[in-house]
Amino acid sequence: MTSPLPSASAASVLDLAPVVPVVVVADVADAVPLARALVAGGLPAIEVTLRTPAALDAIREITGAVPEAVVGAGTVITPDQVTACRAAGARFLVSPGWTDALLTAMRASGLPFLPGVSTTSEVVALLERGVREMKFFPAQAAGGTAYLRSLAGPLPQARFCPTGGIGPGNAPEYLALPNVGCVGGSWMVPSDAVAARDWARVEELARSASRLTAQVGRAAEEAHDAAAHPREQKVSPRKPTTPPLTRADATCC
Repeated sequence: MTSPLPSASAASVLDLAPVVPVVVVADVADAVPLARALVAGGLPAIEVTLRTPAALDAIREITGAVPEAVVGAGTVITPDQVTACRAAGARFLVSPGWTDALLTAMRASGLPFLPGVSTTSEVVALLERGVREMKFFPAQAAGGTAYLRSLAGPLPQARFCPTGGIGPGNAPEYLALPNVGCVGGSWMVPSDAVAARDWARVEELARSASRLTAQVGRAAEEAHDAAAHPREQKVSPRKPTTPPLTRADATCC
């Protein structure tokens, strides 16, 4: 997937923000204030999953009322859903897996898309079809950072958005990998905060998530500095040792 996002400053979904919130909207009335809180916190790319009857209406509402948001559709698994999401105003598509029929429909939509993979063979198959940006799902269960790190050598052209089992504790580890552009997660939209419509809390959690790349950058700089300027080890002066007596020494005194 190399097509640009419509009217977006970034050329790729992976480059919009370090974290893509994965959102489940049960009540359409929550869609717009939720999206506004995420955007205010620095997370403009929002994946609304097709897990509720309200999902398509939520995408439509956010698209119309929050132009700063780049709202996409997640859990897209059929060609018909691709058509419906595009009609609702989705600006990118995300799937947990892929088939040739789904891939064809996603291409035909003209929207950027992230097909899901969890094995090396699936990655190679997508590269063969000209797709270089993918969703790695379920990230933790499928091997986590160790698996993605092992793919970077033989398949450096593939870039990923890992999703599944990722939170603020391990997100920086993923973002530090050379083949990861962003991560997907739901920790900044906890169900209790959404139920209480505590949008201030959502905004603050989003703001913390948006700072993750800065944390990764600082950690990388520290690691680089440590490697370039290793600390000098203090060496204690060696105590002089008394050489053993020779026979001549023993008889001289």
